[in-house]
Amino acid sequence: MNNRASAILLNLRQFSTLVPTSRTIRLYPLGFSRPKVVYSNWNPRNLLFSDFGNGVQSSARHLFQDALIFKSGDNFQTKGIGTETVLTVDRPLCPRRLSFDSNHSLDPDDALKKEAFHHKASSEDVLTKETKPTPVNNKKLSEECSSLSDVLDKFSERPTFPSSNYFSAMWIIAKRMSDDQKRVEKQLMFNHPAFNQLCEQMMRESKIMHYDHLLFSLHAMVKLGIPQNTLLVQTLLRVVQERINECDEKCLSVLSAILEAMEPCKNVDVLRAGLRILADQRVWKIERVFTLQALIRCVGKDAPIALKRKLEMKALRELDRFSDLNSQHMFEALAAMNHRSIVLLDECSKMVIGNIHGCPFKVLINILQSCKDLRYHNLDLFKGIADYVATTIDVWKLKQVIFLLILLENLGFRHTDLMDVFMKKVIADPASLNMKNIICILHVYSSLNHFYKCHTSEFQEAMANSLTGYLHNISSENLLSAVCSFCLMNHFPMALINPLLQKDVIKELLIPGDESNAHKLRILAACLKLDIPCHKAVDFDLPPRPSTTLYPNVKVADALSSLLGEGYFSKDIQLPHNYHIDFEVRMDTNRSQVLPFSDAVTSAADIQRVAVLCVPRSTYCLDLAHPRGFLAMKLRHLKIMGFHVILVHNWEVERLEKEDVITFLKTKLYSTEAFLTADVNLQSTC
Repeated sequence: MNNRASAILLNLRQFSTLVPTSRTIRLYPLGFSRPKVVYSNWNPRNLLFSDFGNGVQSSARHLFQDALIFKSGDNFQTKGIGTETVLTVDRPLCPRRLSFDSNHSLDPDDALKKEAFHHKASSEDVLTKETKPTPVNNKKLSEECSSLSDVLDKFSERPTFPSSNYFSAMWIIAKRMSDDQKRVEKQLMFNHPAFNQLCEQMMRESKIMHYDHLLFSLHAMVKLGIPQNTLLVQTLLRVVQERINECDEKCLSVLSAILEAMEPCKNVDVLRAGLRILADQRVWKIERVFTLQALIRCVGKDAPIALKRKLEMKALRELDRFSDLNSQHMFEALAAMNHRSIVLLDECSKMVIGNIHGCPFKVLINILQSCKDLRYHNLDLFKGIADYVATTIDVWKLKQVIFLLILLENLGFRHTDLMDVFMKKVIADPASLNMKNIICILHVYSSLNHFYKCHTSEFQEAMANSLTGYLHNISSENLLSAVCSFCLMNHFPMALINPLLQKDVIKELLIPGDESNAHKLRILAACLKLDIPCHKAVDFDLPPRPSTTLYPNVKVADALSSLLGEGYFSKDIQLPHNYHIDFEVRMDTNRSQVLPFSDAVTSAADIQRVAVLCVPRSTYCLDLAHPRGFLAMKLRHLKIMGFHVILVHNWEVERLEKEDVITFLKTKLYSTEAFLTADVNLQSTC
């Protein structure tokens, strides 16, 4: 008898070592012979990877040890996970069940008792099999219910495992609703008496439900707008961290979508770091391109460069398997990771251009926005998109075309056909434009310096007349932006300009620390003095322009010094109306002879002032052949001020040798007649 008791105690001690210290599981023969699982004193700080490899296990354990769980906010409350909270679970559905170790032997009598116990339990299962509730299916539930409250009513009538299906069903239903209806239904969901009960049950089940169910439910919660700082969401984030090694490829894509939709917080950041470790380990085993792109979007802009390159190489290997949709979404994925892969983007661009017909407007916008974020300039891609929109412009809404033009302007791309077609539509129906549309259109056309033959004046008049109708409710700042655009286009509607000349309006616009309005007022003042000389002078009393350190092009300065000699040119000249030129050369009126600055000239009519401007790429449109609005206005004003202007492209000079720069400047400085005269003199002396 004593030996049998000792054996029982020994086996109990050995069995106690198998049960985690953070939770205790008790079996109660209640209900339909189903066990009840009781979590006592669940420790959210005990988060480890169960099987992450010897090299990663310690780092992962350290990674999760400091993450926090926050209390619920005002909009959503739960009672938390109590130490005596009971959850009834069907044994066949529970993926985690305890079993005795085969190495631990039992007394023969105990073995007989154990066999009798299991026989009795199995008999009870057979007797009650037909009375067990059928597990709920989220698809079937979403078809049977028409609102979120209907799903909660179903739950309150007969709760079934797993609770994740109820959240998934509610999200499926919510996706079918309009925004207004969705807003009302969400409020009804939060106020439903069964909602808190469902949340509590979800937290209790999170440790034992299948991992993909856990992720789908968390994704549904985020999409349904359950506050991120609630105990429910933070608890599920911690459980996802604890069980992250259960991720398969499908779970990786769902987890990536969850993290992409959530705001940064400590638990999200820790989980994202864990996902990066998984991505680094499993990237070569990923089979679906969709999962790969979801990972690329999720790892974040601050991911290690080695991981970014590994994901890039995996995407390049899968290029042959890219669908049209994959190639379209690759731009957005790379922009989310802030990684510019020229080879990958070039290949995806070809696929987008070849299959652009029928491409949704949202996808086109995402591609252009991603190109801007990545500083990726592909003229063929932009031309293909603009050509497609220009040929199908009648099927697009007005605001869609305006939005597309704004993005193209941000990229510096001027597509003449699209802008011409759109200009005709605006002239034909200016009444369809609201104030915001007019301001945006003026900004695009003035920034890209676009004109269309005889239609330009008609277009400018139509835009000015339309905007005049909004004078009673337009703000001074918006009016100044519109007038500045007109100034760049060399058009001056006085009905719009006069309200800005009031002293109180100018004082209102000159906000301390805001240089934008002051810059626009300087443009307006310069245009009024130079382009409209008959206009009465107005004292704007503008603050001085912020001083900036300017460095003249060294290669151009050396070339001028070799070509002309010292004292025959001046550099870094500040002109009236806040204009600056890099170099000035004085010549005779025929531009055949350079005059030294030291000579006293009796009449300004005897000299020709030459301005040499060294301009960067940003002052031109993307094709580098058409100057943008501000440069075009500056050239116009310098000509009015009596200058002959020579443009030197910085990006071209950088590639030239000094002798080539000298030759280029010589051909630009001297007139054609001067060269012809020099050739004749050279032939007569031979």
